[in-house]
Amino acid sequence: MRAVVISAFGGPEVLAVAEVEPPVPGPGQVRVQVAAAAVNPTDALLRSGAQQAFLGDLPGPYIPGMDLAGVVDQVGEGVTALHPGDRVMGAVSPWRPAGGAQAALVALPAASLVATPEGMSDEDACTLPMNGLTVHSALSTLALGPGDTIAVFGAAGAIGGMSVQQAKARGLNVVAVASDADRETVEAMGADLFVARGDDAARIVRDETRGGVDGIIDAAKLGQSMLAAARDEGHVVTLMPFTGATERGIVIDRVFVIDDLEKAEAVAEVGELAARGVLTPRVAQVLAPEQAGDAHRMLGRGGLRGRPVITF
Repeated sequence: MRAVVISAFGGPEVLAVAEVEPPVPGPGQVRVQVAAAAVNPTDALLRSGAQQAFLGDLPGPYIPGMDLAGVVDQVGEGVTALHPGDRVMGAVSPWRPAGGAQAALVALPAASLVATPEGMSDEDACTLPMNGLTVHSALSTLALGPGDTIAVFGAAGAIGGMSVQQAKARGLNVVAVASDADRETVEAMGADLFVARGDDAARIVRDETRGGVDGIIDAAKLGQSMLAAARDEGHVVTLMPFTGATERGIVIDRVFVIDDLEKAEAVAEVGELAARGVLTPRVAQVLAPEQAGDAHRMLGRGGLRGRPVITF
């Protein structure tokens, strides 16, 4: 089968398409004939060698990708909820012997898959699982209740946008921080208050919310500079390690989506939100597997308001 592979760490030019052995689904697993796989920043980290610690002693070449959508091809022993021919979407770890999502056939745990919402394309569907699960974990970690206020930094990005949408679905008041050019897009997602990004954004959030928000999702990876937006003893969730010092009793937690890929209940909730139209798929560009390097260059330039998608 064809797969995008990383034979050596480096720039986008190291990505290639190769023929690899198709996987065989084990007990509790499902093999998916992949129609579309999203390209995320974590793929660029894998390609560059920044994630070698996660790979351990696994030999290359490595298959990148976490998000996929397609059709069930085979089911392993013990799988009864999914059947060949079912359209599914899900997320998978690229740091395992079988590799990630950017391959024509992928075997992964049945607990990592949900039905693709009816009427949704595979290209759209594959942009939802990993980011949706990341946000689900972030909001569960914050444990805010209806009426509480959350600030989302980087609200126009893929994770930021889903943070706004899922927070609203939980009854939270949402302050969205993004580029002024993205104001209309972010407000259409349901933000209650928009603040243009900039050096004073955190202070403005604090002033506008009369003492700071209850929780923050730092999808912009700002680190310490966004703490001013939180109230005393507030709660912050980051997507990267936080290297600074906290202040005013603010609690800081990091979410790592790899811990949630087989949490069937969370995966199902993401699927249900997508089926209801709460989560908005955002495709930046559809590319062939041979154009994987171009997808990584797009990520490197920044400013994307969606994900590149590779189709098989």
